[in-house]
Amino acid sequence: MKLGLLTACLPGESLEDIAGWAGAHGYTALEVAAWPDRPGRDWEASHLDVESFGPADADRVRSILDRNGLTLSAVAYYENNLHEDLAVREATHEHLRRCIDAAQLLGVGLVGTFVGRDISLTVAENLRLADKVLPPLVEYAAARDVRLVIENCPMEGWHPDGYPANLAYSPELWRWMTDLGLWLNYDPSHLVWLGIDPVVALEAFADRVLHVQAKDVEVHAEHRNHYGVFGRVVDRQPWASGWWRYRIPGLGEVDWRRVVDTLFQSGYDGVVSVEHEDPVWSGDPERVYRGLAIAERTLAPHVNV
Repeated sequence: MKLGLLTACLPGESLEDIAGWAGAHGYTALEVAAWPDRPGRDWEASHLDVESFGPADADRVRSILDRNGLTLSAVAYYENNLHEDLAVREATHEHLRRCIDAAQLLGVGLVGTFVGRDISLTVAENLRLADKVLPPLVEYAAARDVRLVIENCPMEGWHPDGYPANLAYSPELWRWMTDLGLWLNYDPSHLVWLGIDPVVALEAFADRVLHVQAKDVEVHAEHRNHYGVFGRVVDRQPWASGWWRYRIPGLGEVDWRRVVDTLFQSGYDGVVSVEHEDPVWSGDPERVYRGLAIAERTLAPHVNV
């Protein structure tokens, strides 16, 4: 296994600067963010301009990685592939295809994304919708020797009432998802706050895991007793449940020793990619880098063996 990081936590930093820091601080891989560069959305990272990506760009990225002793684990574009607005959905699919094209040029076989959800439809209706619209994307990727890895994040902030808006959130749906030709980008943090044992879930689906994201979660059960598992209702704010929050690996509830040991036992030899969404270690690049250093100290003894 290799220890990597997702570059999305540093949208204002250059890929070259991130790679330089990562290579000097114990990381050996990058999962590179490739959201579109859109005005007014400064929180989205565009470390690969996939809309105009060509062989020379691929050579430049490989050179940056090589100079810093890094490999590329995946191209990252986590968006709603079942969005209720058809124009938004098609734009998302088009950008995802460009991410796949860039992955092919870079020689990396994985692109990370979400299934998503049309929040105007029931879950059953969404499953039927996904059965129609996702296979062409899987086929487009397969024709370029690329596979789509789906993170199991609920994306509850996309739903006005805080319900899951990504149909990969539950292990109940993972077999359906993988039957469509999609693979799992396993993140244990989401399972913990959902009340699911992340190791038990991993053991059942280890053969479908092609990529791993490392994020932790801090749970305050006393607040859950007041709000319930779906979180605050009155004066609700997206992405703020009132009883849990994401943390850097080592600062939450995930038992990383058990998770990594289970990955080893399953034969996983890919990348464990730190996804930094910790509000304590955010706010400016220096604090983000300090958070990533904490994650490296937590995970390296388990991963780099």
